[in-house]
Amino acid sequence: MSFIQKMKELSSATPRNIIFPESEDDRVLEACQILLKEKYCHVSLIGNEEELKSRGFSLDGASFFDPGDEDLIKEYTQSYYDLRKSKGVSWVEAKRALSKPINLASILLKHGKVDGLVSGSVSPTADVLRAGIQIVKPTPGNKTVSSFFVMIVPDKSFGEDGILFFADCGVVPNPTQEQLADIAIATAGNFEKLIGKDSRVGMLSFSTMGSASHGDVDKVKAALEIAKKKNPELQIDGEMQADAALIPSVGKKKAPDSSVAGNANILIFPTLDAGNIGYKLVQRLAKAEAYGPIIQGLSKPMNDLSRGCSVEDIVNVGVITSVQAI
Repeated sequence: MSFIQKMKELSSATPRNIIFPESEDDRVLEACQILLKEKYCHVSLIGNEEELKSRGFSLDGASFFDPGDEDLIKEYTQSYYDLRKSKGVSWVEAKRALSKPINLASILLKHGKVDGLVSGSVSPTADVLRAGIQIVKPTPGNKTVSSFFVMIVPDKSFGEDGILFFADCGVVPNPTQEQLADIAIATAGNFEKLIGKDSRVGMLSFSTMGSASHGDVDKVKAALEIAKKKNPELQIDGEMQADAALIPSVGKKKAPDSSVAGNANILIFPTLDAGNIGYKLVQRLAKAEAYGPIIQGLSKPMNDLSRGCSVEDIVNVGVITSVQAI
């Protein structure tokens, strides 16, 4: 069974309510029509029910939150104001902020009216992340919002039957050692939740176990120690080169005492440059399937789409978000 088919089965078995703020986009409405028809999740939309249903899509069973509903806006303006007043936001500005669908959807997610959120087909990533950080807020104990890609390579000897998680490939340009540790811990948690297998985390570098000396290597080493201290049960090791992380014979030679080397199913890249370049090379040259970026580190599931996304992309991210919310 493919990864995405497994996600669809899990989502269908315990469907969650996922909100889509960008109802002005026909791709979003078509994706919601599919999600509803296949019963992959419950669907909520920001917009006027009558107007949205008049656009020719079958949205029976969806829930609607109308920005024109004064009672709805009044109810959540106080909450938004309380969140942002320390930053100088006035009541009037709070009410105006909720006229933006991404902000209204985020406040509904924060208050548990929905279980997850998918946006980004129209909005820039910065707007989605800003709403997540300011309204939904990071997970307690975690200060880093990051992302991961699910990479599925044809060679099943890699990772977990061909499945690997790459992080961070989409959010944090030059993570500190503390942020790298947060990224590793969050990615491991998501791997175990979505794949249902133990995570084995390789902290990547151009050095393996002290083969080179550099400040960048020291950062990865420090991140490893922080992650171990925060989560002593985590299977994690480093610093290591990519071949040492992935190929058993190389891992045994370069890091003979490591239980992760040669056996990693999660790769943590030292910078966004490395992560973004790495996943695209694997996607294109190895013909891998790539799902993401999936946002992590927020207190509730909230995911970003590319503005060039297809209807299928929106459906798949909706399904993954639903599984995250279980």
